[in-house]
Amino acid sequence: MALAAPFCHLLAAPPPATAPAADAPREPAGALAPHRASPLLRRRGRLLLACRVSAAPSARGGDAAGVVAAGRPTVLVTEKLGAAGLELLRRFANVDCAYELTAEELRAKVSLVDALVVRSATRVTREVLEAGRGRLRVVGRAGVGIDNVDLQAATEAGCLVVNAPTANTVAAAEHAIALLTAMARNVAQADASLKAGKWQRNKYVGVSLVGKTLAIMGFGKVGSEVARRAKGLGMDIIAHDPYAPVDRARAIGVDLVSFDEAISTADFVSLHMPLTPSTAKLFDDETFANMKKGVRIINVARGGVVDEDALLRALDNGTVSQAALDVFTEEPPPKDSKLVHHENVTVTPHLGASTSEAQEGAALEIAEAVLGALKGELAATAVNAPMVPAEVLSELSPYVVLAEKLGRLVIQLVAGGSGIKGVKVVYSSARDPDDLDTRVLRAMVTKGIVEPISSAFINIVNADYVAKQRGLRISEGRILLDGSPEIPIDSIQVHLANVESKFAGALSDEGDIRVEGEVKDGKPHLTLVGPFSVDVSLEGNLILCRQVDQPGIIGKVGSILGKMNVNVNFMSVGRTAPGKQAIMAIGVDEEPEKEALKLIGDIPSVEEFVFVKL
Repeated sequence: MALAAPFCHLLAAPPPATAPAADAPREPAGALAPHRASPLLRRRGRLLLACRVSAAPSARGGDAAGVVAAGRPTVLVTEKLGAAGLELLRRFANVDCAYELTAEELRAKVSLVDALVVRSATRVTREVLEAGRGRLRVVGRAGVGIDNVDLQAATEAGCLVVNAPTANTVAAAEHAIALLTAMARNVAQADASLKAGKWQRNKYVGVSLVGKTLAIMGFGKVGSEVARRAKGLGMDIIAHDPYAPVDRARAIGVDLVSFDEAISTADFVSLHMPLTPSTAKLFDDETFANMKKGVRIINVARGGVVDEDALLRALDNGTVSQAALDVFTEEPPPKDSKLVHHENVTVTPHLGASTSEAQEGAALEIAEAVLGALKGELAATAVNAPMVPAEVLSELSPYVVLAEKLGRLVIQLVAGGSGIKGVKVVYSSARDPDDLDTRVLRAMVTKGIVEPISSAFINIVNADYVAKQRGLRISEGRILLDGSPEIPIDSIQVHLANVESKFAGALSDEGDIRVEGEVKDGKPHLTLVGPFSVDVSLEGNLILCRQVDQPGIIGKVGSILGKMNVNVNFMSVGRTAPGKQAIMAIGVDEEPEKEALKLIGDIPSVEEFVFVKL
């Protein structure tokens, strides 16, 4: 994610319209006046004005009808929104509802509005954002996922993007339970059979849920709500989520386990994870092969986390006995999809959030976020706008990259099922603490920890909010050094307290997972893993090996990687003493094949290793 310019630039005022006549009606109470004491609109001695530009009539009717009151911003709504949300928007803004716009019509209209509200069908592309540059200040997505919004282009255009992440929680959980029970009792298939004039009681014998194990993959808001409801059905619940606090899971009666344990022991698997590079097609042939024979799958999350061809094969060979799917890689799926038409698959057309209550809730949530952003307020649901002065961003830019890389590294050293109790970020610097703004660095550590398996987009606006929502307690510490304050930071350490590590070599004497990095020649470097000093560039990917220090190990590992056509871009070895414990940190350009990693692990003196994607 690229860092935005200072937040004030996101609220840069368009040219004011002609002042209203003396006898013009007063603005309604609460309307967006030029400035109503919001300090966030004052930056560097200048006052940023709210928009005063009239809107054009709707290209397809719409309810703005070209009648615009002075001093009120204009909001374009391109998909149906709940009445409560529309009413709230109309209280403070001129609302133009124009549905089913072509891409050309959308570009034409977006240049005349201050905010755009969409759901999942409208594609807010770079071209759309370029068309709105200079006027469009906010894009609101009435829902959780923002796959249809070009975040990079929005950031470059100085346009804030907000979403509505909480309103659909209960609806999605209820739909998961509906699919779970309907699948177990063959409701959809029996319904179709009976309506076709058949009476097939013996064919549609189901399975009981009582005493069965349900694995919830992703224990966030929706996953935890599914757990509560499934407990009421008499099911035994396990979950996998490296961020879920153990205490919260236990309070619900859920055991947190590793990914492998979850998929290998569950009778039912319910997916509640976002679609990210690390989760794309996570459920593939290998994953299905490791599941219990006859497992049943429910997916109300994102279609792309499942390799649909692999799922079809697993259904055909009996590894997966049934699947219930609300989401698909391509939506709508092809009409001739073998997966959709499979007799052991129950499908719905992305109905997870489709309850009247959820639609109204999402409408209200996004309306509040959009109006708050137009007023210059910080939005906890902002997904792309850090509020840091340009000079601070410029100075800290290389450390921003370092902070995110350290976060991504440290989270991948956590063993599944242990949960994260606390995160501590320690900065070593010769600069006075009052002269070092670390908010963006803390946010980027949070981003590195949370984003790899989360749909959250982390920035300085929402980092603390997102961390709190996931039960992460993030604290900061300083080590004051002697030296030149011209260099803002000497090093950054990230500690994870009271967690199990999949790589014991990263544990400090206090039992924390600890990594440390520095910026060298403008590039982020890893300089400490647990008690071991190393020096490896945090670019590409990383292999960490803990071994007995003896001659030939470097050559053996390098030879294996070379034979597998994996290019080594950096290598460093740190040891406690000659002939004792050592850690080898290897930077690689490509992800090694599993065979290569197994060969490294089979080297007699190698005690443990881990591959980390950065």
